[in-house]
Amino acid sequence: QLQASGGGLVQAGGSLRLSCAASVRTFSTYTMAWFRQAPGKEREFVTVIRGNSGTTYYTDSVKGRFTLSRDNAKSTVYLQMNSLKPEDTAVYYCAARQYWHVSYSYATNYISWGQGTLVTVSS
Repeated sequence: QLQASGGGLVQAGGSLRLSCAASVRTFSTYTMAWFRQAPGKEREFVTVIRGNSGTTYYTDSVKGRFTLSRDNAKSTVYLQMNSLKPEDTAVYYCAARQYWHVSYSYATNYISWGQGTLVTVSS
C-alpha cells in the first residue's frame, strides 16, 4: 500500500514537498514514480526513481524544478517541487513496482498506486 501526502494550495513560484510512504517488505528493490492528472486530461508521467541506485528520470516540463529522492530506511519517497507553475496543478499519484522496467513512464507498468494528493498552483 502507498500513502501519499503533502499536497495543497501554493502561489506560482512557490514550493511543495510530496511524500509517499510504502508498506512493502523490500522497499529498496522497488521502483517508485509519480504521475499527475490535471482536470480533463489524461494521467501523465512526472518522475521515477530506481531502487538501490536511486537513479532518477524526469519529464521535460519539470526538469530543473522537481527533485525526487528516497529514504529506504523509512520506505518513503519525497518529491520536492520548486518554482511551481499553474500548469503543475493536478492530482499527483505515487506508484510502485518491484524492480525496474524500461518503459517506466507507462502507468500500466505499475502495480500499486497511492490515493492521490491535490496540488493547486494559483497565478
